[in-house]
Amino acid sequence: MGDDGREIPDQAPRDDESLVRRAKLDALRAAGEEPYKLNFDVSHPVSALTAEFGSLGAGEDVTDVVSLAGRLVAKRDQGRAIFLVLRDGTGDVQIFCRLNVLGEEAFSRIGELDLGDWVGATGTVLRTRRGELSVVPTEVTLLSKSLRPLPEKYHGLADTETRYRQRYIDLIANPEVRDVFLTRFRIVASIRRFLESRGFLEVETPMLHPIPGGATARPFVTHHNALDMELYLRIAPELYLKRLLVGGFERVFEINRSFRNEGISVRHNPEFTMLEVYQAFTDMRGMIELTEALIKNAATEVLGTTTITYQGEVVDLGRNWRRATMIELTSEAADQDVSFARSLDELRGLCAKHEVPVEASWGKGKLITELFEKLVERTLIEPTFVTEYPLETSPLARKITGREELTDRFELIITGREFANAFSELVDPVDQRERFAAQMAAKAGGDVEAMGYDEDYLRAMEYGMPPAGGMGLGIDRLVMLLTDSASIRDVLLFPALRPEA
Repeated sequence: MGDDGREIPDQAPRDDESLVRRAKLDALRAAGEEPYKLNFDVSHPVSALTAEFGSLGAGEDVTDVVSLAGRLVAKRDQGRAIFLVLRDGTGDVQIFCRLNVLGEEAFSRIGELDLGDWVGATGTVLRTRRGELSVVPTEVTLLSKSLRPLPEKYHGLADTETRYRQRYIDLIANPEVRDVFLTRFRIVASIRRFLESRGFLEVETPMLHPIPGGATARPFVTHHNALDMELYLRIAPELYLKRLLVGGFERVFEINRSFRNEGISVRHNPEFTMLEVYQAFTDMRGMIELTEALIKNAATEVLGTTTITYQGEVVDLGRNWRRATMIELTSEAADQDVSFARSLDELRGLCAKHEVPVEASWGKGKLITELFEKLVERTLIEPTFVTEYPLETSPLARKITGREELTDRFELIITGREFANAFSELVDPVDQRERFAAQMAAKAGGDVEAMGYDEDYLRAMEYGMPPAGGMGLGIDRLVMLLTDSASIRDVLLFPALRPEA
């Protein structure tokens, strides 16, 4: 029974093999052995063992004593010898268990080990006559008993939904999945090193916001009991990072978790990882240089090349990346002028021709953006900086002088999808106040993604914000690109899923 009196369901495994394993667990405890040890002294991870003793020739051994531990992933009994394969975080190693070395009792206990058990082994190192680097143990210790059998390597975890839901098993059964995540962690580390080498400071900003801001998206809402107020999981850290520009931090970045209460797809997850970078005294062109250099550096450091293949498309990240305006690209794709020179009705007619749904409240800028996304975005395979986004869809970007309907903004498109968004930052508090008011009007008109009116951010701007450039980069999408992963779920350890039946 639970504390509330309800029956707690018994989720213990009930298949035959699991019952046998549970019986072994009970027998160990009855014999006075704890099947879940407190610790184990490891002298060598598998990679260190290979590095130190890899030069041994066939049939050679050493007297050095080593201790290592890992999950038992293979077992072969040959009577007076049992061969185990242990896998740790760095690789696999063979454990060559000999009856004449271990003795009858210890050797018998090794025979009772199951695949999936965590095992420690202490002994000497040998290269077998067949060339397999091995440890010949004088002691083998069960560290943690596995009560469920591992799935068969090629059949037990082929179901995609199960792989995402039970990632812990996916990592055991599919080494290539582990490699994807190791690559992810190295990409993030590379980004950190790159930015720190350019004088940027890594900072932390709130994840609970009193006002959703920094992007146009639907937020998750929660309630703080002590303050009796609604709070929002952040949709972007932008407005807090720009407050730091006001405070005198001239180069800042955050690799942040953000949350958007929107649909799930191969490109979208409700929580995701984003890099945001802000640099005083530069502009959008400075962000173009930074973004291109950062991604090329990550590819070179992590993959050793800037030529990659993504879902069958070869992409050369090493060349100079194309720059083109949204209006140029959309006009080319539509084979006619798509610009602010066209009337609202003409742009609506173009949308109808190309089957782009429209809403009555949309102005020219929104219609042009929608046409671009329908006609152009998916066609841009090689890296392309798309510039000059409409003011209507860019509430935080600086206007282009003399062309008030456009902003000094870019989006980076690769393989037909957006990877980064950047602009010359709007630092005029009067202009920003007007844009916030327009966003509030849109929200009142039913736009659930419109930004809130952040009076404290405006107050910060009124103290003076330096000219600056800012950039946001989707870490998950970059990892997808550099690991040739088709779905965002393939690069998230624990993606959002419907509740398990």
